[in-house]
Formats: sequence, C-alpha cells, structure tokens
Amino acid sequence: MITKVKSCGLSGLAGYIVEVEIDLAMGIPAFDIVGLPDAAVKESRERVRAAVKNCGFAFPSRRVIINLAPAHIKKEGSFYDLPIAVSFLTGTEQLAFANPQDYVFLGELSLDGRLRRAAGVLPMVMAARENGAKYAVVPAANAGEAAVVKGIDVIGVDSLTQLYDHLTGKHVLAPHKIDIDSYFHMHNKSEIDFSEVKGQENVKRALEVAAAGNHNILMIGNPGSGKSMIAQRLPTILPDMTFEEALEVTKIHSIAGTLPDDVPLITRRPFRHPHHTISANGLSGGGRTPKPGEISLAHNGVLFLDELPEFDKNVLEVLRQPLEDGSVTIARVSATLTYPCNVMFVASMNPCRCGYYGDPSGRCHCSESQIASYLGRVSGPLLDRIDLHIEVAPVQYKDLENDTPAERSVDIKKRVDAARRIQSERYKDYNIFSNSQLTPAMLGIFCKLGPQERTIIQGAFDRLGLSARAYNRILKVSRTIADLDGSENIQAKHIAEAIQFRSLDRKFWN
Repeated sequence: MITKVKSCGLSGLAGYIVEVEIDLAMGIPAFDIVGLPDAAVKESRERVRAAVKNCGFAFPSRRVIINLAPAHIKKEGSFYDLPIAVSFLTGTEQLAFANPQDYVFLGELSLDGRLRRAAGVLPMVMAARENGAKYAVVPAANAGEAAVVKGIDVIGVDSLTQLYDHLTGKHVLAPHKIDIDSYFHMHNKSEIDFSEVKGQENVKRALEVAAAGNHNILMIGNPGSGKSMIAQRLPTILPDMTFEEALEVTKIHSIAGTLPDDVPLITRRPFRHPHHTISANGLSGGGRTPKPGEISLAHNGVLFLDELPEFDKNVLEVLRQPLEDGSVTIARVSATLTYPCNVMFVASMNPCRCGYYGDPSGRCHCSESQIASYLGRVSGPLLDRIDLHIEVAPVQYKDLENDTPAERSVDIKKRVDAARRIQSERYKDYNIFSNSQLTPAMLGIFCKLGPQERTIIQGAFDRLGLSARAYNRILKVSRTIADLDGSENIQAKHIAEAIQFRSLDRKFWN
C-alpha cells in the first residue's frame, strides 16, 4: 500500500508542494529515497530510522521506498525528515489521523526524535497555504515565523512523540498565534539617533535627501570624521516598512538561515555592513545552490560598505547591475534564481590610503601616484550609479562642546515621510515608489525644467564632464529636493543643490 503526506521545497524565494510517497514491500530490508534527493536528504534515512526507534516506534524489516514528487526537481535540505517519518508511521499503520491531505509537514529530526529549527520555513508555509493546506506542522522554534502567514493554522511541535500525541488526539496543541500589529509597534524602535551626531549639518542634509528619494550615497572624509556613525543612523529616518515589505525581507532571511530565533518577522529596515574581505559570491549570492548574498539580505534597507576602496575591485563591479535593476540573478548548473535587492547603497571611504589627503594639517604624505592608485580602485561606472557624493569634513571642537540639542531622527523622518508620500501618490500608476526608480522616459514627464534650470544644468554638464547617467541622476535628486521643499516644480535652487551633491567625484577622480 502506498501512503502520501505533503511537504514543501524551495526554489529561490518561492516554495512548492512536495508529495512524500512511501511504499513498503516484502523483500531484502532496505530504505531508499528517490526523487532527485541531495546528500542531506539521503542522510534522512539514518536520522529517521534512529528517531523512530528512539521514540518507541517499531521499524519493521521491510523494503521501504520513499519518493519525493515531483521527481524532476532536485530536493535539498534536512526539513524532509519529519514528513518522511510521518509517512513511514502511517505506512506501517502505527499512526492514523483524519484528513492527512490538509497537512503539510516540515522539520529536521535529531536522533532522539526532537525537532530542530529549519531554514526557509516562511516561504514554504506560504506555498502550503496557496495550495489549500489547512495545517502546517513545523518545529516549535519556527512556529512564530510560520504564524506570520495568515489563512493557515501553524502547529509548532518539539518532537516526533509530541506530534504523534497531537495527531492521535491524546494531547491536542493549539495553533500558534502572533499579533502582527503589536509586534510592529513593540519592535520598531531604535536605540540610536541622529541627535547623537555633533555638527556635520551638510552631511545630515545629504542623508535626508538620500532617504527621501531612496538614493545611493558616497561619503568621503578623513578617519574619525563620523562617516560610519552617520551611516548607521540612516535607517532611523527611513519610512517604516509595510507588512508586505517586512514579509519579503523576512522570507529572504529565512531562506538564508539568518533569521534570529526570537524574531518571527523583521520589522526594521535591514542594515548590512559586510567586511571588506567579502567575496563576490558573498556579496551578490551564490553557492552550488544559489543563496541570497549581502545585497539581497539588505533588501528594502541599507547596504553599507565602509572603506570602499579596500574591497576587491571585482567584488565592487558585481554591484553595478544589481544597483541598476534592483534584483540579482545567479546562474548555476543546477538552477538560475533571481533575488530582489532594492537597497539604498551607502559607501564611505578615505581620500587616500593614509586618510589625510586634503587635510589642512598637512599630515598626508601619499604621493600623487599612490593617491591615484587608491582612488582608482573605485571605477567610474560604479560612481555613476551613486546619486550623491558628499565630503565629510573633520568635526570641529566647537561642535563637540556645543550643548544645543541636535535635530532628532524622528523630526527628520517626518520630512522624509512627507516626501515619500508625495512620490507614492505621483507614481501610483507607474509601479515605482521613489524618485531613484525613475526611468529616462519618466524623467521627461516628472522632471521638466524651465529655461533657468536648463542653463544651470547645461553649464554643470560641460564644466564637470558628466555622463548621461550622471545627468539623469542629478535630475532625480533635484526632484527629491523639490519634494522635500513641497514644490511641484523643480527650481533653480533645487538643481544647484543636486549638482553640489554630484561634483565631488570630479575633485578626486579628475
């Protein structure tokens, strides 16, 4: 007799239903798993065998064949342990429960029958709901994450024995519930604030413009000028994530296995800060089976690269296309997967290797060739994809001693939120949400310039030797500054400020 239970698999961000079929026959005892399993799935045989025996169930000497359907898709991961065990117990008539077609089972078994936390549970439970499942049985450690999905009852279990008691009615477990609204309210507060930054008003303004239009930004300054400190506070002025955005971010972290045990839903915008020794695959994603990289883990948030020239040049060049498209496609022999990476790219760097080029103290002793070599590690095409370039001057003593309270993040955020609402309303029919996403065709519609504004930007184009991409980005930043100003039209002062944020690269890369 063949018995079936349902589980799920993963393909990128999407889950799909996997039927776990079992056939028990007379013959030489064997336990085989077919259906294109990887090594982790094949090892389920020994984990399931030990877990079944150690939980007090019988393991008859029969020929056991497990099929994971559809058989043409490669199955990866250890979360098939539980459905294989349930399938085996039902096939050997040690377990019987009503309406097995309504259940989906996920989880890795330890040798004593306990269930371990699994990666990727959230997208798999979403797929289960979309395919009509009524109950999702997951490890207790994943119950909060799975309960975020509405329209399906999530049963969190600690062990195979506890699941047996639940299914047979000996000790029925209540579905796990989570109050999403209160969770957002409780966990969306930050411990850091822009008011902690002394001075640097021009840099704060640049970060406000960047946040208001979702623009990329580069900060150049001497060591100790506060570049990293300012960047870390950028998420505090970004708009709050919607539930849909939070769900998408949580899915990515669930698949990557980076979702904290006590965080069922990521409600704060991510801030990823990878070390400069990271590989290209670590940044963009990769592996034999492609997994999300740092740029995807920063989706809907901030990707911050400190000491930009210290990163391998090939690693930096990987960023070019994802920053432009808002997604990264990873092609491997086994699969080609696309992960979203709509990020604010924030970078900081010193102006030279010692860090003091241009400092009034004259501490820099780097030669011109050393400076050129250092700056040359950041290519022109990458710079063109960064909307704002800002010089971060050393902090003055008078700023440190100033007791006047600086502007708080919550006050800056109000202006950012107002500008984002303007953009949301303006682009509601264009499937974009911020000025940074404007296409060249849209620029002609939403960034119209008067004669005075055209004269200013033409002069800057000729004087600074700007590329067409840089010209378009100046228009986008101008549009954002106008939105912050509450102006329907882009004015000369908005163009002038946007050019100011774009001319710094010509000071260093000329």
